[in-house]
Amino acid sequence: MLKNLKKLRDLKKTPANGQPKTENDSRPSSNEPETEVNKLTSLLTSNLTVLKERFRGSVDIVFREFKVGFDPNKSAALIYIDGLVKAESINATILKPLMFDFAREKLWQELNQHNLLMFIRDYAVPNNRVQEFSQLQDVIDSILRGNVALLLDSFNSALIFDSKGFEGRAIIEPATESVVRGPREGFNERLGINLSLLRRKITNENLILEQLNLGTRTRTTVCFAYLKGVVNEKLVNEVRNRLQRIDIDGILESGYIEQLIEDAPVSIFPTVGNTEKPDILAAKLLEGRIGIFVDGTPIALTVPYLLVEALQSSEDYYSRPYFVTIVRWLRIASLIFALYLPALYIAIQSFHPDLIPTPLLVSMAKSREGTPFPAYVEVFIMGMIFEILREAGVRMPRPIGQAVSIVGGLVIGEAASKANLVSETVIIFVALTGIASFVIPSLGDVVPLSRLFLMTWASLLGIFGLLMGSMVLFIHLTKLRSFGIPYLAPLAPANLDDWQDVLVKAPAWTLNTRPRLLGAWNSIRGRSTRPSPKKK
Repeated sequence: MLKNLKKLRDLKKTPANGQPKTENDSRPSSNEPETEVNKLTSLLTSNLTVLKERFRGSVDIVFREFKVGFDPNKSAALIYIDGLVKAESINATILKPLMFDFAREKLWQELNQHNLLMFIRDYAVPNNRVQEFSQLQDVIDSILRGNVALLLDSFNSALIFDSKGFEGRAIIEPATESVVRGPREGFNERLGINLSLLRRKITNENLILEQLNLGTRTRTTVCFAYLKGVVNEKLVNEVRNRLQRIDIDGILESGYIEQLIEDAPVSIFPTVGNTEKPDILAAKLLEGRIGIFVDGTPIALTVPYLLVEALQSSEDYYSRPYFVTIVRWLRIASLIFALYLPALYIAIQSFHPDLIPTPLLVSMAKSREGTPFPAYVEVFIMGMIFEILREAGVRMPRPIGQAVSIVGGLVIGEAASKANLVSETVIIFVALTGIASFVIPSLGDVVPLSRLFLMTWASLLGIFGLLMGSMVLFIHLTKLRSFGIPYLAPLAPANLDDWQDVLVKAPAWTLNTRPRLLGAWNSIRGRSTRPSPKKK
């Protein structure tokens, strides 16, 4: 009999994985089975002792003990985090009804301990969201998210009231996605506000929002949104599975999620999109994509993400199609300039000077007279200086950063030219390349690396090396996938039906179908016809 009791005691001390618990393992994991140890007891003092031990050392945890309705036999306690809740709301909607209003309630005399919890939940406390939990970890998680927990003596359940009141940033226009025409509101760091902004754009019951908590330590709330009946269910399952496979101690920003679910983690090209604007996210959901929100960041992710999306802007769909088509061609030209202009200069200057007209060749030779470095080193040095100035302008306070970028660029460029460290032609090419790279901000971290890759090939083999480097990049792009969708779609593989929103911007009344390669279940967006004047 004693041996059996000893074995039973050892089993209680040993978790399911067979390893004994240490002092740091006092907090049960989220996937731990429901046992009596993890449940609340009917003794208020015992529950408070456990919670105070779990929150030991935290000065912002408030334990407010009181008597319900002036009855000394009915003890209760509120547990919340100071700074994450509305103190006025707690006093007016929870403490006042339970402490003072209950004393004047005629029905109070007829209540007993078995229905007191139900009465408080359904009648007494005016709160928009009330939940009941019996698991200790659920109560702790609710408190950490800014809710208020109510514990009553003689009850083994806790009531959770939604009284979040922490400060947040106002809804303002995103600095990274400014537009001339279109909505100016952007996401902020509060998940609830971001979801409400999306609901305002898509008022449809088929907009599904699924929520899960990621990060074993941070327990960050992550939510992904999709349109049921439009999105491919296989894509929904794939996104859900990739999110559930994430095993990391903390998620602090959506960039963590992006790096953990992307298809090609070693590629320099992004396969997961991001945006701060609700209208952009709503438009992508209407095409059959999925949006991912992370609590605490204004950046929402979108999947799948294709390369052609970098050439598009939300303003394209709010303006007339003719000028938008020209602007898209300008974006494509800017991308080509940003990638190939320095490499082409290096190739021609170093290997193929005979391709340059004689007057221009003489002018370039005069500008390079006295410079000690070859063309590749010149372009590399000026490119590095340009990136340093840009990084300094971004990281410093905005008024100072702009002054540093402008003055620094003028002073350093002029000084480098007069000192014969670099030629004036290189300064012109690098400045034009930098300005062209700003036209496509979504590829801001891809263009410099690709440009350096092509410059290296051009410095080794000239134009032939430039063609070889371009072929390597193109082969890499054709192999990329974003959640199973080819990265170059609809250009490769070619889909002529989707080209009306890639190289050109067709009128809105012709865009009646969703992108076919996304595999949307409902490919028909509408049956709009060409507008015509009313006949008399």
